[in-house]
Amino acid sequence: MNSKINRRSRERVTAKLPVRVCGAAADSESSAQTRDVSTNGIFLYTESRMAEGSDVELILILPPELTSGEKCWVCCHARVLRVEQGPGKDFGVAAEIRRMDILPEIPA
Repeated sequence: MNSKINRRSRERVTAKLPVRVCGAAADSESSAQTRDVSTNGIFLYTESRMAEGSDVELILILPPELTSGEKCWVCCHARVLRVEQGPGKDFGVAAEIRRMDILPEIPA
């Protein structure tokens, strides 16, 4: 029997997107980059170590594949499910998105 059970309930889109992470360690803010994302989960790489079970806020632009064809800014309230050693000094972080709020357009 396969020990790794795929718990994904929604299709993930492979996308390298910048993410602002808030609340991962002592109310700090850090940056990350996604590996893949869906409407209920995300996997990202960050230099900041996160604790499994911790709650984080992730601010990013969702790709058109996950919206109605338009990119949109979102704030995701997520729980860290798994942390693993990533490439170099980075950590790979899998998180379950508990709530997603659409943000107003942020001018560049």
